[in-house]
Amino acid sequence: MKDVIDVMALQNNRREKRLPDYRSAAGHSLATNFVFECGIKLGLQPATIATAAIFYHKFFKEADKNDYDCYVICTACLCVAGKSRDEPVRPRDAVNVAYNSINRGAGPMELGDEYWSWRGAVAQAELLVLRLLGFNLETPSPHKYLLHYLRSLQEWFPTSQWRTAPVARTAMAFLQDFHHSPLILDYRAPHIAVACLTLALHVLGVSVPLASTLDDDAAWYSVFTKDLQKEKNWELMEKIMQVYSREPETI
Repeated sequence: MKDVIDVMALQNNRREKRLPDYRSAAGHSLATNFVFECGIKLGLQPATIATAAIFYHKFFKEADKNDYDCYVICTACLCVAGKSRDEPVRPRDAVNVAYNSINRGAGPMELGDEYWSWRGAVAQAELLVLRLLGFNLETPSPHKYLLHYLRSLQEWFPTSQWRTAPVARTAMAFLQDFHHSPLILDYRAPHIAVACLTLALHVLGVSVPLASTLDDDAAWYSVFTKDLQKEKNWELMEKIMQVYSREPETI
């Protein structure tokens, strides 16, 4: 249980780190950080940014990481994710945000050779991403499931208890952070949502009302998904916690 509690401190430390230096980072070690930073700067919704991370993981599950510039692919994934979720990203905005995230302190790119080189590379990368995804942009969103589960779970709690415990914010933070790991591809969206919710409850020390009266203390989430065994749920929570212990240090 101590590992579960400590993950909150790890999560807070992660958010307090300085902005990463992508130019000095080894290989793809900060690729998903780049996706999230650029997505936030572009004003995209959390689910859209998470979808871009999923596309990145799917792309490099098939492609050799040594064959492509990870930041160009990341930028392309953000553009593709924006289209798939009806939140289109202007190419010029995507290029400028990506360039300025890599080159801290730089101003907007001039409409010169470097800009058009970047834009052309991102456009080609978009086609590559689409081809490798088989032009299938259907991605089951754990966010949708988590929001549904949170609304339902809220009804089980006294209003005062739910308001004082940031269950929703904590669970959503775990969900976003799990998108940094390619292991997210190995699990179903409803199971991921339940694991993030369960982990949030454990970290906050919150018990589901009347759960202790059930034969199996994990049975409370069977109303959300009937095929998630208790052992599988713990396995998933451990994978989520590994995101914090394995994250590379930024410079």
